[in-house]
Amino acid sequence: MSEPASTEPYARPAPDWLTPAIIGTAFLLQTLMSTVLANALPSMSVALGVNPLRLNMAITMYLLASAVFLPVSGWAGDRFGARLVFVTAIILFGISSSACGFSQNLPQLIVARIFQGMAAAMMTPVGRLVLLRTTPKDRLVGAMSILTVPPLLGTMIGPVLGGAIVTYLDWRWIFFINLPVAVMGVILVLRHIPKVEPLGAPKLDWFGVALTGLGLACLVFGFENLGHPIIPLPAVAALFVIGAGSLWLYARYAHGNPRAILDLSLFDAMTFRAAVVGGSFMRFSISALPFLLALLFQIGFGMDALQAGLLTFYGGAGALVMKASAPPILRRFGFRTVLLVNGFLVAVMSMAYAFIQPGTPQWLIIAVLLIGGFFRSLQFTSLNGMVYADVDQPQMSRASTLSSMAQQLSQSVGAGLAALMLHWVMAFQGVSKIDVHVVAPVMFAFGVISLISLLYFWRLDRDAGDGMNGRTALAAT
Repeated sequence: MSEPASTEPYARPAPDWLTPAIIGTAFLLQTLMSTVLANALPSMSVALGVNPLRLNMAITMYLLASAVFLPVSGWAGDRFGARLVFVTAIILFGISSSACGFSQNLPQLIVARIFQGMAAAMMTPVGRLVLLRTTPKDRLVGAMSILTVPPLLGTMIGPVLGGAIVTYLDWRWIFFINLPVAVMGVILVLRHIPKVEPLGAPKLDWFGVALTGLGLACLVFGFENLGHPIIPLPAVAALFVIGAGSLWLYARYAHGNPRAILDLSLFDAMTFRAAVVGGSFMRFSISALPFLLALLFQIGFGMDALQAGLLTFYGGAGALVMKASAPPILRRFGFRTVLLVNGFLVAVMSMAYAFIQPGTPQWLIIAVLLIGGFFRSLQFTSLNGMVYADVDQPQMSRASTLSSMAQQLSQSVGAGLAALMLHWVMAFQGVSKIDVHVVAPVMFAFGVISLISLLYFWRLDRDAGDGMNGRTALAAT
């Protein structure tokens, strides 16, 4: 007998915190993979007998596969059911992780990483879609706060875990540790998350998928190699031209086309545009910060990887403390006020990192990292909630896909821009090695770039997104 569809749109057989916690546990897989793998590349290159630059293809192909399949995720969730696609993505991620661990050479590893990227492209937006379809809007900000806790923990423990694995175990365990998490995730999803019925999506827009996949893949690949000597600068420029051209063609093709894979009319809503476009300038900084802090502490201050990882741990601790504070803060002050005031503080704290010197007291460095992590986490919790403030339920899948694409592109832009700016500063100063005086101006520049987002937040209505944070009910009371 088939499972009967619920007659209640938000039927929840579990506590409010359980669904986002389970989905966040699945997101932990991706976070651990990205943070742990970076520390293992030298050991992997020795074990596989390849140059570390060639091994970087394993990361690149993962990003490209994720970029190509990301536009399909929302359509798949609507067509086959969000929970079914989410569980399938977790299973595929676990299987592909095992294949990575058993790889005997670079081609085998690359193929396994491609399947891993495909699974990741489905896991994040569809997992978020499950949350959107099972959570009332007035509880969504709190649910989003809980959702980000497991991946945040992954960013905190990932560097330390990766160093411990390559030091005391075999590098293959970096991939094998995903298996128990994947198994636990599948069991918890099937047991506790309600079934999300398919919405009867139309046939897949293959032409739109080709244009968006090609455009996003070229831009992500281009920004990932910006400032690196892996591929020549003319090839990077060609990637940018092809990527931007493909997305421009898609915008022309999608105008007035109800079957288009991505609904660009979502940008007509000021809340969505401010969260996605305006929030991207903030995400540039957050994407570049781990890379810049690692350079500052390890090269500038002479710390080893473990010491630097333990110090940056405090930034994650500050972000974790914030998670319980975000819903009441947004309920009291509203999205517009929080995004403006807190966004300014985020920019100031990003600039403050530029003034950290080797002689700065450690307690002061820890305090700056804690406070900066708190404000950044509050900003992105607010942005992630406001994305869906004016989005109707039938559009949730497309909104989740489009925001995920923007976030992935922002992360690549931030990382590539950081590498390029470091080269510019080194050329301007006439030095050949990175030191504190090279990293500091780049950190300050990213703080200035973050201020651009305030122009988008300023244009929001004072009551923007009040239905998401409970302020409407509070005002009525």
